Amino acid sequence: MKKQLPLFLFLLLTLFCLEPLAAQNAINSEFKSSTIEQLSQLLNEHYVFPEVAEKTGAHLRKQLKAGAFDKITDMPTFADALTKEVQSVNHDKHMRVRPAPGQRVADDALPEKMLENQLLRLARQQTDMAGFREAKRLDGNIGYLDLRGFAGRLRGAPVADRYMGLLAGSDAIIIDLRKNGGGDPAMVQYLCSYFFGEKTHLNSLYWREGDRTEDFWTLAEVGGQKMADVPVFILTSNFTFSAAEEFCYNMQTRKRAILVGETTGGGANPGGTFPINADLGVFIPTGRAINPVTQTNWEGTGVVPEVKTTAEEALTKAIELATEAATARRENVAQAQKILVGNLTDQLGAFKPGASEEPLFEQLKSCCATGLLDEMGINGMGYAYLMEFKKPETAEAIFKCNTRLFPESANVYDSYAETLLTNGKKAEALANYKKAVSVAETNGDPNTDMFRANLKAAEERAEVKRP
Repeated sequence: MKKQLPLFLFLLLTLFCLEPLAAQNAINSEFKSSTIEQLSQLLNEHYVFPEVAEKTGAHLRKQLKAGAFDKITDMPTFADALTKEVQSVNHDKHMRVRPAPGQRVADDALPEKMLENQLLRLARQQTDMAGFREAKRLDGNIGYLDLRGFAGRLRGAPVADRYMGLLAGSDAIIIDLRKNGGGDPAMVQYLCSYFFGEKTHLNSLYWREGDRTEDFWTLAEVGGQKMADVPVFILTSNFTFSAAEEFCYNMQTRKRAILVGETTGGGANPGGTFPINADLGVFIPTGRAINPVTQTNWEGTGVVPEVKTTAEEALTKAIELATEAATARRENVAQAQKILVGNLTDQLGAFKPGASEEPLFEQLKSCCATGLLDEMGINGMGYAYLMEFKKPETAEAIFKCNTRLFPESANVYDSYAETLLTNGKKAEALANYKKAVSVAETNGDPNTDMFRANLKAAEERAEVKRP
């Protein structure tokens, strides 16, 4: 039978248990004064705007002397009050004072605690997919990406490639950043690079330490198919912040996307967290963003969308706009492909034996760039001219162009060699059969044995019998 603890005894024990916790969270005037002095010193040493740092420190001391913090008795309230006061001077939304985590730094430094924290971080990384929440295809061939954060590029880029691969071939893209609070500028650079064909200056970051400026340009290569001509729509909310805002601003100022939703949070200055003492820490912006187009940034103002609507209605509106854009793109692509086909047909019809293949190469290159043709399509065209149309010289030119367009493919050399041999060019044929084998061996091609057999057969066929 359970014995009931007398109520008065229960209350007494509860008070004894709570007393140490209250003592830990209680703060006095000496603590407040030392905190403000240390915070002011950190701002003077690290904040990207030194003059504003001095004004902020002076304001904090003035408020302390005026009794603005006298009634505060707990750490969270003190942190909020300090945040409010510093932002009232510098208007920097990144700068926040926060209570330190429950575990003290000394505890975190213990090997077992460090290992435990690392395991927790790894577990979170395995489930958050570097911020990529969902990728799907909507009606009308519209790609939709829900992105909740910009992870470090080393971890985020391979995940981005997988998700962007699911959207390849879309006629319009919607990127949902309504629940994205920011992250790594290098990952912003990587994702932006998917949507630019030419090298483009996206953003610059000035850092107070070292008095240096770091430029961010689009990357020439990403791990997937670029979508330089696909219409892009970005969903925003007032929660969209920091690196997510940079992505919006980069794409907007380069007229590469249309923003739909609410004005974003307005945090443009990157930095890091500094410990004030064992109980409080502060995020201090140590750099500032400088857009190459506007020569300014979105700090305090946020990024203003072209199409203003509520966050809840943003997706519906974006789908409406994307549907129109996707239809227009399909019509434009079809018209462009029709022109390319006509030009290619003219080049093939006008080709004369012995003529340069350069005009034909340029037409085939354009067809590949638009997705109208690929290696196998050109290969099939070459065999059609070789076997059906009985134009081996034209076929030879087509296969030669294919070796220039896809030099890492063993098959293009093998097909080119076959046509050269048909046209009686034995030496050139053998050289290309050997090239096919060499490329196949280098690439670990599963058809390597077939290419070797073709080379052997060609050598036997080309052998000159002695009398």
